[in-house]
Amino acid sequence: MSINLSIRTVTPQDYNQWLPLWEGYNAFYGRSGATALAPEITGMTWSRFFDADEPVHALVAESDGKLVGIAHYIFHRSTTAIGPNCYLQDLFTTEMARGKGVARALINEVYERAKLAGAARLYWQTHETNITAMHLYNKVAEHSGFVVYRKLID
Repeated sequence: MSINLSIRTVTPQDYNQWLPLWEGYNAFYGRSGATALAPEITGMTWSRFFDADEPVHALVAESDGKLVGIAHYIFHRSTTAIGPNCYLQDLFTTEMARGKGVARALINEVYERAKLAGAARLYWQTHETNITAMHLYNKVAEHSGFVVYRKLID
């Protein structure tokens, strides 16, 4: 079943609908309750979307006046290309929007914007347990084979 869908750049008026999606995304990755992001991080993230000097951008998926998905992406330099790379950092849809093409539409729009910006590649990562999302990702991109390591800064 398809839904009436538009993908667009986030606006300041979207905050009250964006916030529950952002919180849902963070809860999905275990950042809720005692491990929730500090409110100042959410505030800074939101403000970066509207700062022309920031490389952080946000798209929303809207259906019948309601936001049903978000995508946040970042342009950054690389040592292996002249143009920027585009990192799709956050992708989330409401439960009712899943399986209806919303995530695919968001990825496609990030791809188009990365292409317009002269990006050499679009990439993202997900947790190995996110099997449902990986079914889509395997259809729209190639798995690079890289394993991510991280070391938190104290």
